[in-house]
Amino acid sequence: MEKVRLQKFMADAGVASRRKSEELIAKGHVKVNNKTVTEMGVKVDHSDRVEVDGMPLQTEKKRYILLYKPRGVISAVKDDKDRKVVTDLLEDVDERVYPIGRLDYDTSGLLLLTNDGEFANHLMHPRYHVEKTYVAKIEGFLATEDIKKLENGIKLKGFTTAKAKVKVMSKEKKKNTSIVRITIHEGHNHQVKNMFEAVGNKVEKLSRERYGFLTLDGLVSGKYRDLTRQEVAELKKQD
Repeated sequence: MEKVRLQKFMADAGVASRRKSEELIAKGHVKVNNKTVTEMGVKVDHSDRVEVDGMPLQTEKKRYILLYKPRGVISAVKDDKDRKVVTDLLEDVDERVYPIGRLDYDTSGLLLLTNDGEFANHLMHPRYHVEKTYVAKIEGFLATEDIKKLENGIKLKGFTTAKAKVKVMSKEKKKNTSIVRITIHEGHNHQVKNMFEAVGNKVEKLSRERYGFLTLDGLVSGKYRDLTRQEVAELKKQD
């Protein structure tokens, strides 16, 4: 979640108006992560411990959501073009959750959302190799040498991809298309599409079917569920 100014954070928590909150800060009544703050430029989010006169502010309950994102929905909490965003699908979620990473507008599949910044940063950090499995419908067919290129790492703009797992699920000769499952642990923008295009195959349709050990089992497009405590604990142990 994006950090906000301390006085806004306090006002949102119901401490006082922004102006009154600024007065409390200036007079030394406020601590952030056990340090007294007297300046107005400090920014915080719900992962920070904020205290006013020794009393911690009541923060939102941590929420961890698995969403089956449909195509045609933006992986964001708002859109300047007024298109539907993923949080529009969360009808009974009062917490201010946001997506962990993103799926393209025309990509469907498994997307996690949370209001736990530490949890989100853990999963998105490059050192934590969380496997993500996609199913792609591509134009044409993959040659054996192309599969090896995808599996061993392929050069894209600015970087070479890590090793991947690739399996051709089916081929439709009349339509000149293939269904391919690919597993990666990176998260560069448009990475899967760019990987296939690098070996000459345009992606017609793409869906993320698995994130680590999580799947879409039991969900239909546009629906969601809360992660269990065990699932959250397992994700926090990912390395």
